[in-house]
Amino acid sequence: MTEVPNTTAAATVLSVVIPMYNEEEVLPALVSRLRPVLADLGVGYEVVAVDDGSTDRTAELLAAFRLGWPELRVIGLRRNSGHQAALTAGLDRAHGAYVVSIDADLQDPPEKIPEMLALAGAEDLDIVYGIRADRASDTGFKRWTAGLYYRLVRRLAGPSVPAQAGDFRLLSRAAVDALKALPDQQRVYRLLVPWLGFPSGEVRYERAPRPAGRSKYPLGRMIRLAVDSVTGFSAAPLRIATWLGGFAFLVCLGLMVYTLSAHAFQHTVPGWTSLFTGVLFIGAVQLICVGLLGEYVGRIYTAVQNRPTYFIGHDTAAGTTGAAGTAVQAQAQASVDVVVDPAVGAVKSPFRPGEPVVPSPGPPPGGSADSSAPLSQGLGRRS
Repeated sequence: MTEVPNTTAAATVLSVVIPMYNEEEVLPALVSRLRPVLADLGVGYEVVAVDDGSTDRTAELLAAFRLGWPELRVIGLRRNSGHQAALTAGLDRAHGAYVVSIDADLQDPPEKIPEMLALAGAEDLDIVYGIRADRASDTGFKRWTAGLYYRLVRRLAGPSVPAQAGDFRLLSRAAVDALKALPDQQRVYRLLVPWLGFPSGEVRYERAPRPAGRSKYPLGRMIRLAVDSVTGFSAAPLRIATWLGGFAFLVCLGLMVYTLSAHAFQHTVPGWTSLFTGVLFIGAVQLICVGLLGEYVGRIYTAVQNRPTYFIGHDTAAGTTGAAGTAVQAQAQASVDVVVDPAVGAVKSPFRPGEPVVPSPGPPPGGSADSSAPLSQGLGRRS
């Protein structure tokens, strides 16, 4: 089957950027929910799926879904570069007047995208955050660590950082261009986007459980995100090191007075415990301070290297498919399989040429202009 070329890049109103890594299990459900939502908008759109070096069948599934969905654009990174780097790749190459970023795990509902777009057009906003009003689907530990993280970053970066806002957000073209102009290497968009200071609004929703697959943010990555957030956006840890040094100095003065007193009264042997404790305390403070300095020196080293945060392997919109991308497309056209999604039932495989990729309950990809004319007209000044 020959792919239908997407010639609407110049008229694209909305780009939906989806970074993904090893998401083969949830992809059918994602497509079955996202496509009708975008088709009902009645505006030109593209879906920018960024494959962050997946090692499962994610790339193969994306190539197969694209056979029957010309608005789907696939960007493949040459290696796994990380969630924020994959998000950067999608934002850098998106064409839309508005850009929505959303994860592939369906914990953030794509059905909220029309509400975000309508709010941005009605109130002339550059940013619309998706706010997790209810996180009952998360574990108690996850909710506790997330609350601690947001309290910490709001304390360091200021109250402009919205609480419980992840990477589900809408950005105007002006906001995207401002982000692209920033020189930051290790980006944390949860802090960078509020820092821009653009007019913003909120759309609230209940966070759903992941329908399939495993979370790509285990405890280690969450800690790394917290460290990048703090060291990349605030010098407060360095000031903490200074205060620790001052406190250690006062403790040393106290120990010195105690030592001189013990020496005057010839009680030097009992001082061994206090001396040993003092040495341990000073050593611990020094190691903490050196570690904090090391984090900042490491960031300076990364900035001086100025290496790209990602490398594009192929981009279906630019025609840079390459040998690897061509092999994936050929495999997608030649294979036959059945994908079972517990949410929508059995879905005919996208690998059999000529058969539908997913159920199409809504109108064709162009949408119905009559059903969403007010939305299209309201967005005219930004398109």
